[in-house]
Amino acid sequence: MVVVTGTPARWHRARAALTGSVRGWPVWAAPVPLLAYLLAVIALAVAVGVHEVATTPLRGAQLAAFGLLVGCGVVALEASRHTGEPAGVSRDLLSAWTLPIALLLPPVYALLAPALLTAVKQLRVGRSPLHRRVFSAAVIGLEGYGRATVFQLLAGGTLAQVGRRGEGRMALTLLAAVVVGFGCVQLNAVLIAVAVRLSTPEIGWRQLLGQRADVLLDLLELTVGTVIAAAWIASPATAVLALPAMIYLHRTLTHNQLRAAARTDAKTGLLNAATWQEEATREVSRATRTHAPLTVLIADLDRFKEVNDRHGHLVGDQVLAAAAAALQSGSRSYDVLGRFGGEEFTIALPGTDLDEAARITARLRQLVAEAVVPVGRDSVQVTVSIGAAVLGRHGQDLTDLLVAADLALYRAKAAGRNQVSFAPTR
Repeated sequence: MVVVTGTPARWHRARAALTGSVRGWPVWAAPVPLLAYLLAVIALAVAVGVHEVATTPLRGAQLAAFGLLVGCGVVALEASRHTGEPAGVSRDLLSAWTLPIALLLPPVYALLAPALLTAVKQLRVGRSPLHRRVFSAAVIGLEGYGRATVFQLLAGGTLAQVGRRGEGRMALTLLAAVVVGFGCVQLNAVLIAVAVRLSTPEIGWRQLLGQRADVLLDLLELTVGTVIAAAWIASPATAVLALPAMIYLHRTLTHNQLRAAARTDAKTGLLNAATWQEEATREVSRATRTHAPLTVLIADLDRFKEVNDRHGHLVGDQVLAAAAAALQSGSRSYDVLGRFGGEEFTIALPGTDLDEAARITARLRQLVAEAVVPVGRDSVQVTVSIGAAVLGRHGQDLTDLLVAADLALYRAKAAGRNQVSFAPTR
């Protein structure tokens, strides 16, 4: 189950957008399009839930299965409760238990399960702004409801009914379950991405939806959930045996998330200074060994202190995040970006000579200048000054390149800011 999923760089601003804490306003003071969207999704989930509860007959066996599967999810949450939600990312793997609910029971149960599990997360795992929890529960509930409805229409009933009919197409049915589940997970991601875009338009759709690692993890989670559902048909006790494995898998993922958090800057999602220096040192060594070009940039936001003084540090943090997103959108996939400290960023550009670096820095400067951060009825825009140094021309190691790029940055500031300056040739 994906509450807010992805890498820290991808979803740091997503959490801020849904909590409203970045701008310092309560949820009812959020931008009207965002507020209307959140309320519409929640209202739709409530309306569907009321209708389904009123029209679905309650059966003891179904209620017992629902309670046992939700209980497995609660046990999994309790077992990993001390880990919290690291790095702004919440991959709780609860789809391993909510997917069987969607495959084995009427759709109303798939709609209600996330509400119960989200309440447990709020009370036991970690407090979060209530409107974000409610929105997450609504999105996940609609995902589960759609998953159950589509699957049962295609299969001609629940997975248990297909199994009882003794039809020889169980393998095909299970494959359809994974495909339908995957489609609904992507719908979940789109619904959350829309909310993020309404709040923070500078974040691109590709950043929000294009993470290969998340797609693979979704498929793993859905495959495990489908196997649990198939095992449930044979024996519910057999399915419950998957609980220890899911707890272990969740702890492993959490450990990986914590390791990722130690490498990244919490405010921007870029590499922190120490990690950037390690990565950049490797790139410099590789370039030196292969005689390939490389350029190092230091980018500093202009008059950033005035933003903090006028609008406060929460808005300043949002400006930092917007600038980081702009720099990332204008960089190549193999460039190494980091936050060096304060309002200063560092970028290593492998395979980049002087001419190519001039084109890239011009693009980055323009993208930062075009980034708009809304603040109530007002907005904030900043510019950036960039100093650049080329390996071999301005230095032979990373330290030399940083010193040269820093001197070039001072020249760009002295020339009037919002400039790009290259270090003088040695």
